[in-house]
Amino acid sequence: MTSTQQSRITSPFGSRSTALEMVDGVDLSGRTAVVTGGASGIGVETARALAHSGAQVVLAVRDTAAGERTAADIAATARAAGSPAPAPRVEPLDLADLTSVDAFTARWGDAPLHLLVANAGVMDTPRATTAQGWELQFGTNHLGHFALTTGLRAALVAGAAEVGEARVVVVSSSGHAASPVVFDDLMFERRAYDPGSAYGQSKTANSLFAVELTRRWSADGVTANALMPGGIWTPLQRHWSDEQRAAAEAQSQQAEASGAFHMKTPEQGAATSVFLDTSPLVAGVGGRYFEDCTEARVVDHLDGIHGVLPHALDPQDARRLWDVSEELLSAVRTAG
Repeated sequence: MTSTQQSRITSPFGSRSTALEMVDGVDLSGRTAVVTGGASGIGVETARALAHSGAQVVLAVRDTAAGERTAADIAATARAAGSPAPAPRVEPLDLADLTSVDAFTARWGDAPLHLLVANAGVMDTPRATTAQGWELQFGTNHLGHFALTTGLRAALVAGAAEVGEARVVVVSSSGHAASPVVFDDLMFERRAYDPGSAYGQSKTANSLFAVELTRRWSADGVTANALMPGGIWTPLQRHWSDEQRAAAEAQSQQAEASGAFHMKTPEQGAATSVFLDTSPLVAGVGGRYFEDCTEARVVDHLDGIHGVLPHALDPQDARRLWDVSEELLSAVRTAG
């Protein structure tokens, strides 16, 4: 069942709420959470909030030195806040290399996992490929997380058996409006490469992944939701030119002046991820797309960055994407 057929979920939180507000009064003691990209941007604040609420947080990151610095900082702030949580662990993970992803899931085995936040990503990159030859943005943002999550299925099911549910949270973007999943040319082999379209396709894929995962795994207590974190200045924009950055800053200033929009801090940007990790309002709920701690409205065109287009929630496309993703992974693993 798609979100258009169900009651829309709202909450008392909004665009200025912070990740730590989401865990006020929440006790995640005994639960384990993996946050990809947990050493940068909103990943840091997502991990911090989960740690403050008592969870054992695992930072799955490419740069383990940065991960260790982040883990030490989170541990210090958690202790200062009186949290009983153990210090975050750091594990190497390169989503642009299937070998690294498979190594991560092999190390993990079937140890119970209760929360998985698919947070890491790249945006608007020049044309490039992953270690397996996939277009970099689709390969990293979608296929890397697809391989990670499916590789951790047994762990998520075990986590759900322990506490009644396991949640997968997938960071999508308003950028999904730039492109549906173009099944006839996923890797830009026949069409001209455009960074924005490639990013948009990968973010649509993130949302569709949540839809199909919920359909397939909800009977085992595992659900997934996607989200748009809002406009935040983070290292994600590192591939923008000076002109692109200046234009984006001017546009955001105009929107803020009109009251239609405001740039978020990383703490605010992480709020919706943590809301989906912890709120009882979404217990057992999956396959939906959220923004500002509220389910987004399905719209024909975005209002600035708000709303979700139907192609990002289409159940037929979601099934097709899952099947295609499995085929791509299988082909590489068989060849290897």
